[in-house]
Amino acid sequence: MSDLTDLQSDGAVYKTLLESTQAIPWKIDWASMKFAYIGPQIEPLLGWSQESWVSAEDWAMRIHPDDRDYVVNFCISQSKLGVDHEADYRALTKDNGYVWIRDVVHVVRGEDGEAESLIGFMFDISERKKTEEKLISLQRELEALSFKDGLTGIANRRRFDSSLEVAWSTAARGNEPLSLILLDIDFFKQFNDMYGHIAGDKSLTNVAQTLNLALAGPRDLAARFGGEEFVILLPETDANGALEVAERCLRLIEKQKIPHEKSDGTSTLTVSMGVGTLIPTEATSPTDLVQAVDKLLYVAKQKGRNRIEAAQW
Repeated sequence: MSDLTDLQSDGAVYKTLLESTQAIPWKIDWASMKFAYIGPQIEPLLGWSQESWVSAEDWAMRIHPDDRDYVVNFCISQSKLGVDHEADYRALTKDNGYVWIRDVVHVVRGEDGEAESLIGFMFDISERKKTEEKLISLQRELEALSFKDGLTGIANRRRFDSSLEVAWSTAARGNEPLSLILLDIDFFKQFNDMYGHIAGDKSLTNVAQTLNLALAGPRDLAARFGGEEFVILLPETDANGALEVAERCLRLIEKQKIPHEKSDGTSTLTVSMGVGTLIPTEATSPTDLVQAVDKLLYVAKQKGRNRIEAAQW
């Protein structure tokens, strides 16, 4: 009698321990797929009473629809294999909200190796998920900032270099044209000397945003190349299309009428441009294209500035 009393006492102690933890213990009979037990902690967390957790179907239907198929299929397949596992998912609350749950599952197997029951613990990981989401959001913001020019707000040199590599590979595979525009603000040192660096920074930003307005294709990219020099990447754009973009840039910048009294031949800010187009081959590289277009930009400056020098290879 004493042994029976001790066993009952031990069972009561274990039950008290299980039901006093924040984790939610549960057990499902494998053959019937019925809940043999679920801790009372489930009701304060999700709103569903202990008595409402009758079968595995109740568990499945209380998983967020976007998570349900994957989680149910994963847990069933792992359980059939007799493999302990865990799954993160959004559990629906009775008031139509959800709580992030981590379900840790142990498969109890009989002497024949077949599953007899599943026992496990549900953990509320909502706060952890919120922290993870904040970290992911922060990481994305940092990544975006790492590809953005701090002054002008458009793409920076790092973003351009990365995009050029991708565009080059794509064009080479598809035997498609790739165009590049390099442009430089004319007499920018003189502009800064006369109007000051704050006005100079403002003019750089104005030019940068104007270049963005001139783009047409979904993959076109305007970036600050360095100093007062900018670059426009035009994937899937032939020589005529690139020249149209360059001319549009000139017109839009001219339309701004930014005063520049130290500019030769005009009283407003102007730019010079080099425009190049090619179909990438194994004999050429992205660096070759940049260098070739840079030479065209130099020629445009030598010929008087405020002009476009274009070539196709």
